[in-house]
Amino acid sequence: MTHHQPWIKPLGQPLFTGDLSAVDVSFEFFPPKTEKMEERLWAAVKMLEPLAPRFVSVTYGAGGSTRERTHKTVRRLLTDTNLKPAAHLTCVGATRDEIDAIIQDYKEAGVKHIVALRGDAPDPSTGYRATPGGYENAADLVAGIRKIGDFEISVAAYPECHPDSPNLAADLDNLKRKVDAGATRAITQFFFEPDQYFRYLDHVRSYGIDVEITPGILPVTNFEQLKRFAASCGASVPRWMADLFEGLDDHPQTRSLVAATVASELCRRLQAGGVNSFHFYTLNRDELTYATCHMLGIRPARTADLPKDINR
Repeated sequence: MTHHQPWIKPLGQPLFTGDLSAVDVSFEFFPPKTEKMEERLWAAVKMLEPLAPRFVSVTYGAGGSTRERTHKTVRRLLTDTNLKPAAHLTCVGATRDEIDAIIQDYKEAGVKHIVALRGDAPDPSTGYRATPGGYENAADLVAGIRKIGDFEISVAAYPECHPDSPNLAADLDNLKRKVDAGATRAITQFFFEPDQYFRYLDHVRSYGIDVEITPGILPVTNFEQLKRFAASCGASVPRWMADLFEGLDDHPQTRSLVAATVASELCRRLQAGGVNSFHFYTLNRDELTYATCHMLGIRPARTADLPKDINR
């Protein structure tokens, strides 16, 4: 059975109707490099925390370049908020023993969720090479995490194939190895057409992969930046999106309105096809993610559930 067009609604039926009660979300942040970026991150956390996400993840730079900042951010999320942080971890730039020590440290700190990734090559021109004495790939890393603790483990999935995969079959084989090693969820690379997700989900299920495949949603804050992101990860940007954002470089408010509409419509069309979980790549900005969540029916929790004072 295919899912290719379950999201199409009859003319005249409003898109933002239907049962919104079952929707849940998660958010991705990246560790700040400067004091100003630190302020921006925690302002975004403070704004989004009352939406009660399932978890929030903190990214890990290429070659482990943000390792200490990632740890610091995860620890602060644990101590200063009511959020459940998931720490990104890659195979790049560290031995097994070093990575195992990081995993053990997270376990002792109370982190219960790790996003396990192979990671990108520090020098893209040379291609990916496993770190000597390190984990070979994401499946190997998942197995290593599973030996150390009973973590929830998320991995990456690619509706348009990972740039290093020769074809879809190889990409799905890799995802299955990660799941067989113990991954409990896959989060997709961003995409902008609902059919891309549903076709991919058909392929995933045909491989006997039955874990949750959470769509990754990227609200567009900067279209030129989006094109660079897409080029680096093999994602496509539809021509209609380029047309929508054309001429808006000097109109940030209009650009934000368009971006929120695009992201919200994608989520609602996915939900019409049976999807009820969404992972937002926030880029440490809260406005567009908050607006999209609002249109999905997600509202702040009660006053008693509001965040702790993150500035203490």
